[in-house]
Formats: sequence, C-alpha cells, structure tokens
Amino acid sequence: MTTKPRISDASGQPAPTAGEPSAPPLHWEIQDIERKLCFAGEKYTDSNTFLTFLMSLVLTTAFYVGLAPFYQCYFAQMFFERGAIPYLEMWMASWSLAILLIKWRKVALQTKALDYSITRDEVDFVLSPKTANDILEEIYKLAHNPKHFLLFNRIERALSNLKHIGRVSDVEDILRSQADNDESSMESTYTLVRGFIWAIPVLGFIGTVQGLSTAIGGFGVVLSKATDISELRGSLQVVTGGLAVAFETTFIALVAAVIIQLLLTALKRKEEAFLDRCSEYCHRHIVSKLRTLSVDEDQEIEGAP
Repeated sequence: MTTKPRISDASGQPAPTAGEPSAPPLHWEIQDIERKLCFAGEKYTDSNTFLTFLMSLVLTTAFYVGLAPFYQCYFAQMFFERGAIPYLEMWMASWSLAILLIKWRKVALQTKALDYSITRDEVDFVLSPKTANDILEEIYKLAHNPKHFLLFNRIERALSNLKHIGRVSDVEDILRSQADNDESSMESTYTLVRGFIWAIPVLGFIGTVQGLSTAIGGFGVVLSKATDISELRGSLQVVTGGLAVAFETTFIALVAAVIIQLLLTALKRKEEAFLDRCSEYCHRHIVSKLRTLSVDEDQEIEGAP
C-alpha cells in the first residue's frame, strides 16, 4: 500500500493532512535569531548579552584579520600602531553593532504578528466576556507561545481580565498601561549601546592625553640631548609618533560613535513605529469592538460564582 506524498506550503513546510491540526505560523522557539544560534532568547526585542559579547569578539577579530594584508598602509597603521586604545574602541564598536544586529532581527520577528487578524471582520461583531475566549483561541492558533510576542501578550493580558472579571471598561486601561510598560522596556534595551556610545569617545580622549603626554615628554628629552640639527631631526620622530596617537585615536572613536549613533537612531525609530502599530492594532481589533454591558448582564457577571 502506497501513501500519498504530503504537499508543501509556500514556506517549504509540509502541509497538514486532513484532520491534522496545522502548525502555528509564528513559533518563537524556532524563528527567534537567538534560539536559532542555540542561545537563550531574551524578552521581545532585547538581546542576549553573552551572545553579543561573543559576536563582538568575532567581529573585532574579523576586522583586524581583514586589515592585516594592508598593514603597510597608513589607514591600517592607525589601528595597529597606536597602542591598545584603538583595539578597545573597535571591540566596543563591534559589541554595539552586534546588539543592534540582533535587535533588528528580533524586531522583524515581532512585527510579523501585525500581519495576522485575530477578530472577525463582520460589522456587527462585538467583543465581550462571552467572545473573548474565541479571540484567545485565535491567538493560540497563530502563535505557538503568545507570551513571547509583544502584541499577543498585550492582548492576552487584557482579554484575560475581560474573560475572568468581565469589566469591559478596564480593557482599554490595561492595554494603555501595558503599552507604557512595553515602551519603557524598549528603552532599557538600548542602555548598553548608549553606554558604549559614551565610552568610545572617552577612550579616544584618553588616547589623546596619552599621545600628547608622550609627545611633550619626548620633546623635552630632544631639546636636552640634541647637539646638532641632524640629531634633532631624528629625535623628533618620537614626538610626531605621540601626536599621531593623540589625534588618530580620537578620530577613530568619533567616527565609530557617529556610525553607531546613526544606526541606533534608525533602529529605535523602527521599533517605535512597531510599538505605535501595536497600539493601533489593539485599538482596531480590540478597543473598537468592545461594547458596554447592559445592567442585566453586569449583574449576572457580578453574581456569577
């Protein structure tokens, strides 16, 4: 007896056979970038610190390995011949880029939840304690574990209150409160990157002070020991080397900080737009479909065991 081959859907996954429940299109354990890399996935759009630390080491190493063949170039010597400061600057910049890259992928996954509708399109459909369970069931059909998706977690919290308590007026307040909490959580995910944006220029200024100190000290030695112009010319190389450290470490730091700040601003705008779309989604699919309970229904809910 032969079995019919299962047809695959557009994503390449086998389509469910008749009578077999279909897999939810959103599966955080499978689709989250951190879970794909076999690391613990952080909440919503936050990044795993240990993962991004390892990525920063890889990115820094790759940068210097790629730059090594051009060691004789002046640009390469800015990173190789200016002491330890440029190495630290590039490591912090790489860590910042790793965080932003992971967050970008996680924001993209969270945004996918907005592509699905959880309420009926009928004009006369209203959301009440009796129909809240239908919406929750629809959410679980769309996401394997809704609590890992910011949008579905926000709606689930509000509808659970509506389902168990029956107070329609509280739903909008819960959604608004949860939206404020999500925005605060989003801001906290950028704390480490903002710290690096502050620390990288400071490292550059430390390199400047170090280089100027070397240059000034070397210039004093040159003036005290030089007897003719030829000795003075050769000794001044120490002075110019210190000046190179002084200015180039700051140059690297400022350029790196500007690039990271621009990338952070672009990603933050994208994440803020996602939160705004979540609020709009909740208003369109939840708040606009709520109705106030009649007096008889309200008394019936309050008197229920």
